[in-house]
Amino acid sequence: MPSRFIVEADGGSRGNPGPAGYGAVVRDGDTGQLVAEAAEFIGHATNNVAEYRGLIAGLKAARELDPDASVDVRMDSKLVVEQMSGRWKIKHPDMQPLAAEARTVLPRGRVTYTWIPRERNKDADRLANEAMDAGQAGRRWEPKPKAAVVDEPPLETPAPKAGWAAPADLGTPTTFVLLRHGETPLTPEKRFSGSGGTDPELSDKGRWQAERAAEALAARGSIQAVVASPMLRTRQTAETVAARLGLEVRYEDGLREVDFGDWEGLTFGEVQERYPEDLAAWLGSAKAKPTGSSESFTTLTHRAGVARDKILARYAGKTVLVVSHVSPIKTLVRLALGAPPDSMYRMELSAASICAVQYYADGNASLRLLNDTSHLR
Repeated sequence: MPSRFIVEADGGSRGNPGPAGYGAVVRDGDTGQLVAEAAEFIGHATNNVAEYRGLIAGLKAARELDPDASVDVRMDSKLVVEQMSGRWKIKHPDMQPLAAEARTVLPRGRVTYTWIPRERNKDADRLANEAMDAGQAGRRWEPKPKAAVVDEPPLETPAPKAGWAAPADLGTPTTFVLLRHGETPLTPEKRFSGSGGTDPELSDKGRWQAERAAEALAARGSIQAVVASPMLRTRQTAETVAARLGLEVRYEDGLREVDFGDWEGLTFGEVQERYPEDLAAWLGSAKAKPTGSSESFTTLTHRAGVARDKILARYAGKTVLVVSHVSPIKTLVRLALGAPPDSMYRMELSAASICAVQYYADGNASLRLLNDTSHLR
Protein backbone atom coordinates (compact mmCIF):
# COMPACT_ATOMS: atom_id res chain seq x y z
CA MET A 1 0.00 0.00 0.00
CA PRO A 2 1.29 3.52 -0.79
CA SER A 3 2.28 5.56 2.25
CA ARG A 4 0.28 8.45 3.65
CA PHE A 5 2.23 11.43 4.93
CA ILE A 6 1.57 14.74 6.63
CA VAL A 7 3.80 17.62 5.52
CA GLU A 8 4.05 20.66 7.79
CA ALA A 9 5.87 23.56 6.14
CA ASP A 10 6.71 27.17 6.92
CA GLY A 11 8.97 29.96 5.82
CA GLY A 12 10.04 33.30 7.17
CA SER A 13 11.85 36.50 6.31
CA ARG A 14 13.47 38.90 8.74
CA GLY A 15 12.50 42.18 7.12
CA ASN A 16 10.07 40.90 4.46
CA PRO A 17 11.99 41.02 2.24
CA GLY A 18 15.13 40.17 4.15
CA PRO A 19 17.22 37.19 5.24
CA ALA A 20 14.89 34.24 4.68
CA GLY A 21 14.65 30.52 5.28
CA TYR A 22 12.21 27.65 5.33
CA GLY A 23 11.51 24.52 7.33
CA ALA A 24 9.46 21.40 6.67
CA VAL A 25 8.72 18.16 8.47
CA VAL A 26 7.21 14.93 7.16
CA ARG A 27 5.14 12.74 9.49
CA ASP A 28 3.66 9.30 9.12
CA GLY A 29 0.00 9.89 8.33
CA ASP A 30 -1.20 7.14 10.65
CA THR A 31 1.06 7.48 13.68
CA GLY A 32 2.20 11.12 13.45
CA GLN A 33 5.81 9.94 13.85
CA LEU A 34 8.43 12.31 12.43
CA VAL A 35 10.15 10.61 9.48
CA ALA A 36 11.98 13.46 7.72
CA GLU A 37 12.84 17.13 8.07
CA ALA A 38 14.34 19.81 5.84
CA ALA A 39 15.44 23.41 6.25
CA GLU A 40 17.52 25.91 4.27
CA PHE A 41 18.62 29.53 4.33
CA ILE A 42 17.64 31.00 0.94
CA GLY A 43 19.19 34.47 1.13
CA HIS A 44 17.17 37.65 0.58
CA ALA A 45 13.48 36.89 -0.06
CA THR A 46 9.93 37.55 1.13
CA ASN A 47 7.87 35.53 3.59
CA ASN A 48 5.70 34.17 0.78
CA VAL A 49 8.65 32.99 -1.29
CA ALA A 50 10.11 31.26 1.77
CA GLU A 51 6.76 29.60 2.54
CA TYR A 52 6.51 28.24 -1.00
CA ARG A 53 10.10 26.99 -0.85
CA GLY A 54 9.24 25.19 2.41
CA LEU A 55 6.23 23.59 0.75
CA ILE A 56 8.34 22.36 -2.19
CA ALA A 57 11.01 20.96 0.14
CA GLY A 58 8.41 19.12 2.22
CA LEU A 59 6.74 17.60 -0.84
CA LYS A 60 10.11 16.47 -2.22
CA ALA A 61 11.05 14.89 1.11
CA ALA A 62 7.76 12.95 1.10
CA ARG A 63 8.32 11.88 -2.51
CA GLU A 64 11.80 10.61 -1.63
CA LEU A 65 10.27 8.42 1.07
CA ASP A 66 7.59 7.04 -1.25
CA PRO A 67 6.95 8.38 -4.77
CA ASP A 68 3.46 6.83 -4.67
CA ALA A 69 2.48 8.43 -1.37
CA SER A 70 -0.53 10.63 -0.71
CA VAL A 71 0.21 13.82 1.23
CA ASP A 72 -1.80 16.16 3.44
CA VAL A 73 0.00 19.51 3.51
CA ARG A 74 -0.65 21.58 6.62
CA MET A 75 0.52 25.20 6.73
CA ASP A 76 -0.34 28.35 8.66
CA SER A 77 -0.04 30.40 5.46
CA LYS A 78 -3.60 31.06 4.32
CA LEU A 79 -2.23 32.46 1.06
CA VAL A 80 -0.31 29.33 0.06
CA VAL A 81 -3.09 26.95 1.15
CA GLU A 82 -5.79 28.82 -0.76
CA GLN A 83 -3.65 29.33 -3.86
CA MET A 84 -2.50 25.71 -4.03
CA SER A 85 -6.07 24.51 -3.41
CA GLY A 86 -7.15 26.51 -6.47
CA ARG A 87 -9.49 28.84 -4.63
CA TRP A 88 -7.35 31.97 -4.97
CA LYS A 89 -5.60 33.21 -8.10
CA ILE A 90 -1.82 33.49 -8.13
CA LYS A 91 -1.07 36.97 -9.43
CA HIS A 92 2.40 37.74 -8.11
CA PRO A 93 5.16 36.86 -10.63
CA ASP A 94 7.42 35.52 -7.86
CA MET A 95 4.75 33.07 -6.69
CA GLN A 96 3.68 31.67 -10.07
CA PRO A 97 6.82 29.59 -10.89
CA LEU A 98 7.04 28.33 -7.29
CA ALA A 99 3.42 27.18 -7.32
CA ALA A 100 4.00 25.52 -10.69
CA GLU A 101 7.05 23.70 -9.32
CA ALA A 102 5.13 22.54 -6.25
CA ARG A 103 2.44 21.03 -8.49
CA THR A 104 5.01 18.97 -10.38
CA VAL A 105 6.43 17.19 -7.32
CA LEU A 106 3.45 14.85 -6.86
CA PRO A 107 0.24 14.41 -8.89
CA ARG A 108 -2.41 16.92 -7.83
CA GLY A 109 -4.91 14.22 -6.87
CA ARG A 110 -2.54 12.88 -4.21
CA VAL A 111 -1.97 16.19 -2.38
CA THR A 112 -4.45 18.03 -0.18
CA TYR A 113 -3.99 21.35 1.62
CA THR A 114 -5.18 22.29 5.10
CA TRP A 115 -4.75 25.58 6.98
CA ILE A 116 -3.65 25.25 10.61
CA PRO A 117 -3.01 27.93 13.25
CA ARG A 118 0.61 28.94 13.84
CA GLU A 119 0.80 27.23 17.23
CA ARG A 120 0.20 23.88 15.50
CA ASN A 121 3.03 24.50 13.05
CA LYS A 122 5.78 24.99 15.62
CA ASP A 123 8.21 22.36 14.28
CA ALA A 124 8.34 23.81 10.76
CA ASP A 125 8.56 27.36 12.16
CA ARG A 126 11.43 26.29 14.44
CA LEU A 127 13.34 24.77 11.52
CA ALA A 128 12.85 27.90 9.41
CA ASN A 129 14.30 30.03 12.22
CA GLU A 130 17.20 27.61 12.70
CA ALA A 131 17.96 27.92 8.98
CA MET A 132 17.87 31.72 9.15
CA ASP A 133 20.09 31.74 12.23
CA ALA A 134 22.60 29.48 10.50
CA GLY A 135 22.56 31.49 7.28
CA GLN A 136 23.09 34.80 9.04
CA ALA A 137 26.02 33.24 10.92
CA GLY A 138 27.57 32.12 7.63
CA ARG A 139 26.79 28.43 8.19
CA ARG A 140 24.60 25.85 6.50
CA TRP A 141 21.72 24.46 8.51
CA GLU A 142 22.43 20.97 9.82
CA PRO A 143 19.89 18.71 11.55
CA LYS A 144 20.46 18.14 15.23
CA PRO A 145 21.79 14.61 15.87
CA LYS A 146 19.32 12.25 17.48
CA ALA A 147 22.26 10.67 19.28
CA ALA A 148 22.05 13.37 21.93
CA VAL A 149 18.78 11.85 23.09
CA VAL A 150 20.09 8.30 22.97
CA ASP A 151 23.30 9.10 24.83
CA GLU A 152 21.47 10.29 27.97
CA PRO A 153 19.99 7.84 30.49
CA PRO A 154 16.17 7.89 30.73
CA LEU A 155 14.83 10.31 33.31
CA GLU A 156 11.48 8.58 33.69
CA THR A 157 10.41 4.99 34.14
CA PRO A 158 10.35 3.50 30.61
CA ALA A 159 7.21 1.98 29.17
CA PRO A 160 6.99 -1.83 28.99
CA LYS A 161 9.06 -3.05 26.07
CA ALA A 162 7.76 -4.96 23.09
CA GLY A 163 8.30 -8.69 23.46
CA TRP A 164 8.08 -8.53 27.28
CA ALA A 165 4.90 -6.85 28.43
CA ALA A 166 3.69 -5.12 25.27
CA PRO A 167 -0.03 -4.55 24.63
CA ALA A 168 -1.67 -6.94 22.21
CA ASP A 169 -2.93 -4.28 19.80
CA LEU A 170 0.37 -2.94 18.39
CA GLY A 171 -0.22 -4.61 15.03
CA THR A 172 2.33 -6.33 12.83
CA PRO A 173 5.87 -5.14 13.60
CA THR A 174 8.25 -4.03 10.88
CA THR A 175 11.24 -6.38 10.79
CA PHE A 176 14.72 -5.38 9.65
CA VAL A 177 16.91 -8.34 8.70
CA LEU A 178 20.34 -6.71 8.86
CA LEU A 179 22.97 -8.30 6.62
CA ARG A 180 26.57 -7.18 6.66
CA HIS A 181 28.25 -7.37 3.24
CA GLY A 182 30.61 -10.23 2.40
CA GLU A 183 34.38 -10.04 2.69
CA THR A 184 36.55 -7.74 0.59
CA PRO A 185 40.35 -8.04 0.29
CA LEU A 186 40.61 -5.63 3.25
CA THR A 187 38.32 -7.58 5.61
CA PRO A 188 40.60 -10.45 6.71
CA GLU A 189 43.44 -7.97 7.28
CA LYS A 190 41.13 -5.94 9.57
CA ARG A 191 41.82 -2.69 7.78
CA PHE A 192 39.60 0.38 8.12
CA SER A 193 37.31 0.42 5.11
CA GLY A 194 34.75 3.20 5.11
CA SER A 195 33.05 5.43 2.59
CA GLY A 196 36.11 7.59 1.98
CA GLY A 197 38.46 4.90 0.68
CA THR A 198 38.80 2.81 -2.45
CA ASP A 199 35.27 1.28 -2.32
CA PRO A 200 36.57 -2.30 -2.70
CA GLU A 201 34.55 -5.08 -4.31
CA LEU A 202 33.83 -8.48 -2.81
CA SER A 203 36.61 -11.04 -2.83
CA ASP A 204 36.00 -14.60 -4.05
CA LYS A 205 35.21 -15.57 -0.47
CA GLY A 206 32.91 -12.57 -0.14
CA ARG A 207 30.94 -13.64 -3.22
CA TRP A 208 30.66 -17.15 -1.77
CA GLN A 209 29.37 -15.66 1.49
CA ALA A 210 26.78 -13.61 -0.38
CA GLU A 211 25.55 -16.76 -2.13
CA ARG A 212 25.25 -18.60 1.20
CA ALA A 213 23.34 -15.69 2.68
CA ALA A 214 21.03 -15.70 -0.33
CA GLU A 215 20.30 -19.40 0.17
CA ALA A 216 19.57 -18.92 3.86
CA LEU A 217 17.32 -15.90 3.34
CA ALA A 218 15.45 -17.59 0.48
CA ALA A 219 14.79 -20.54 2.80
CA ARG A 220 13.51 -18.09 5.41
CA GLY A 221 10.86 -17.04 2.91
CA SER A 222 9.69 -13.84 4.59
CA ILE A 223 11.75 -11.07 2.95
CA GLN A 224 9.47 -8.59 1.15
CA ALA A 225 11.89 -5.82 0.20
CA VAL A 226 15.64 -5.20 -0.08
CA VAL A 227 17.32 -1.88 0.84
CA ALA A 228 21.09 -1.41 0.72
CA SER A 229 23.98 0.98 1.10
CA PRO A 230 25.08 2.25 -2.34
CA MET A 231 28.72 1.18 -1.86
CA LEU A 232 30.08 -1.48 -4.21
CA ARG A 233 30.47 -4.30 -1.68
CA THR A 234 26.95 -3.82 -0.33
CA ARG A 235 25.50 -3.50 -3.83
CA GLN A 236 27.12 -6.77 -4.87
CA THR A 237 25.89 -8.55 -1.73
CA ALA A 238 22.37 -7.12 -1.98
CA GLU A 239 22.04 -7.88 -5.68
CA THR A 240 23.10 -11.49 -5.13
CA VAL A 241 20.42 -11.98 -2.49
CA ALA A 242 17.75 -9.98 -4.32
CA ALA A 243 18.24 -12.01 -7.50
CA ARG A 244 17.63 -15.20 -5.51
CA LEU A 245 14.51 -13.69 -3.91
CA GLY A 246 13.15 -12.19 -7.13
CA LEU A 247 13.19 -8.67 -5.67
CA GLU A 248 14.67 -5.33 -6.69
CA VAL A 249 17.20 -3.42 -4.59
CA ARG A 250 16.45 0.08 -3.33
CA TYR A 251 19.52 2.10 -2.31
CA GLU A 252 19.69 4.37 0.74
CA ASP A 253 22.73 6.62 1.22
CA GLY A 254 22.16 6.80 4.98
CA LEU A 255 23.23 3.14 5.24
CA ARG A 256 26.78 3.71 3.94
CA GLU A 257 29.79 3.14 6.17
CA VAL A 258 31.48 5.92 8.13
CA ASP A 259 34.18 7.95 6.36
CA PHE A 260 37.38 6.99 8.18
CA GLY A 261 39.41 9.79 6.59
CA ASP A 262 43.18 9.26 6.75
CA TRP A 263 42.66 5.91 8.47
CA GLU A 264 41.20 4.30 5.35
CA GLY A 265 43.13 1.17 4.41
CA LEU A 266 45.16 1.11 7.66
CA THR A 267 45.07 -1.51 10.41
CA PHE A 268 44.21 -0.54 13.98
CA GLY A 269 47.88 -0.90 14.92
CA GLU A 270 49.00 1.39 12.10
CA VAL A 271 46.48 4.04 13.15
CA GLN A 272 47.62 3.73 16.76
CA GLU A 273 51.21 4.28 15.67
CA ARG A 274 50.55 7.22 13.34
CA TYR A 275 47.63 9.00 15.03
CA PRO A 276 47.66 7.97 18.71
CA GLU A 277 45.94 11.08 20.09
CA ASP A 278 43.19 11.10 17.46
CA LEU A 279 42.53 7.39 17.97
CA ALA A 280 42.30 7.81 21.74
CA ALA A 281 39.84 10.68 21.31
CA TRP A 282 37.76 8.64 18.85
CA LEU A 283 37.59 5.67 21.19
CA GLY A 284 36.61 7.95 24.06
CA SER A 285 33.84 10.00 22.47
CA ALA A 286 31.15 9.43 19.86
CA LYS A 287 31.60 13.06 18.80
CA ALA A 288 35.27 12.62 17.83
CA LYS A 289 36.18 12.11 14.19
CA PRO A 290 38.89 10.01 12.54
CA THR A 291 41.85 12.05 11.29
CA GLY A 292 40.89 13.89 8.11
CA SER A 293 37.22 12.84 8.30
CA SER A 294 34.15 15.04 8.66
CA GLU A 295 32.09 12.25 10.22
CA SER A 296 31.79 11.04 13.81
CA PHE A 297 29.67 8.24 15.25
CA THR A 298 27.26 10.95 16.41
CA THR A 299 26.85 12.03 12.79
CA LEU A 300 26.43 8.41 11.76
CA THR A 301 23.77 7.91 14.43
CA HIS A 302 21.71 10.74 12.99
CA ARG A 303 21.86 9.63 9.37
CA ALA A 304 21.33 5.95 10.23
CA GLY A 305 18.34 6.96 12.33
CA VAL A 306 16.91 8.99 9.45
CA ALA A 307 17.46 6.03 7.08
CA ARG A 308 15.75 3.73 9.59
CA ASP A 309 12.74 6.04 9.85
CA LYS A 310 12.45 6.32 6.06
CA ILE A 311 12.48 2.54 5.68
CA LEU A 312 9.94 2.14 8.49
CA ALA A 313 7.62 4.63 6.82
CA ARG A 314 7.91 3.01 3.41
CA TYR A 315 7.64 -0.63 4.51
CA ALA A 316 5.47 -0.53 7.64
CA GLY A 317 4.53 -4.02 8.80
CA LYS A 318 6.86 -5.75 6.33
CA THR A 319 10.09 -7.73 6.60
CA VAL A 320 12.93 -5.80 4.96
CA LEU A 321 16.44 -7.02 4.20
CA VAL A 322 18.82 -4.15 5.02
CA VAL A 323 22.32 -4.70 3.58
CA SER A 324 24.89 -2.43 5.19
CA HIS A 325 28.24 -2.24 7.00
CA VAL A 326 29.63 -2.82 10.48
CA SER A 327 29.12 0.67 11.91
CA PRO A 328 25.58 1.38 10.62
CA ILE A 329 24.34 -2.07 11.65
CA LYS A 330 25.87 -1.78 15.12
CA THR A 331 24.30 1.67 15.40
CA LEU A 332 20.83 0.37 14.53
CA VAL A 333 21.27 -2.45 17.05
CA ARG A 334 22.38 -0.14 19.86
CA LEU A 335 19.55 2.29 19.14
CA ALA A 336 17.07 -0.59 19.30
CA LEU A 337 18.52 -1.55 22.69
CA GLY A 338 18.79 2.02 23.97
CA ALA A 339 22.47 1.30 24.65
CA PRO A 340 25.21 3.95 24.97
CA PRO A 341 27.59 4.69 22.06
CA ASP A 342 30.51 2.75 23.54
CA SER A 343 28.41 -0.44 23.36
CA MET A 344 29.42 -0.60 19.69
CA TYR A 345 32.93 -1.60 20.78
CA ARG A 346 31.45 -4.60 22.60
CA MET A 347 29.67 -6.12 19.59
CA GLU A 348 31.11 -8.65 17.16
CA LEU A 349 29.77 -8.42 13.62
CA SER A 350 31.29 -10.87 11.16
CA ALA A 351 31.29 -10.55 7.38
CA ALA A 352 27.97 -11.69 5.89
CA SER A 353 26.45 -12.08 9.36
CA ILE A 354 22.74 -11.58 10.01
CA CYS A 355 20.99 -9.60 12.74
CA ALA A 356 17.27 -8.91 13.14
CA VAL A 357 15.35 -6.10 14.83
CA GLN A 358 11.59 -5.69 15.07
CA TYR A 359 9.99 -2.24 15.39
CA TYR A 360 6.56 -1.74 16.92
CA ALA A 361 3.93 0.97 16.45
CA ASP A 362 4.50 2.40 19.96
CA GLY A 363 8.13 3.22 19.10
CA ASN A 364 9.69 0.29 20.94
CA ALA A 365 12.09 -2.15 19.29
CA SER A 366 13.16 -5.72 20.01
CA LEU A 367 16.50 -7.28 19.04
CA ARG A 368 15.75 -10.79 17.74
CA LEU A 369 19.11 -11.93 16.39
CA LEU A 370 22.75 -10.83 16.51
CA ASN A 371 25.76 -11.88 14.40
CA ASP A 372 24.26 -15.14 13.09
CA THR A 373 26.79 -16.87 10.82
CA SER A 374 25.27 -20.35 10.84
CA HIS A 375 24.65 -20.14 7.07
CA LEU A 376 28.42 -19.87 6.51
CA ARG A 377 29.37 -23.13 8.21
